[in-house]
Amino acid sequence: MLTVNRYKCCYCGACVGVCPTCALELVETWLEVSAECKECGLCTKICPVGALEVKA
Repeated sequence: MLTVNRYKCCYCGACVGVCPTCALELVETWLEVSAECKECGLCTKICPVGALEVKA
């Protein structure tokens, strides 16, 4: 499960651009994660502030 730390997230959109399944969407000041997420972890690696985490 992909979790977003809303306090750390700076809503830069880097994760949205790298997601291979387009499961992430930036809506105003909210990061939406859809069921299309395959938990590949690419977004966690690109996040400049470490706001994303894949939990088992």
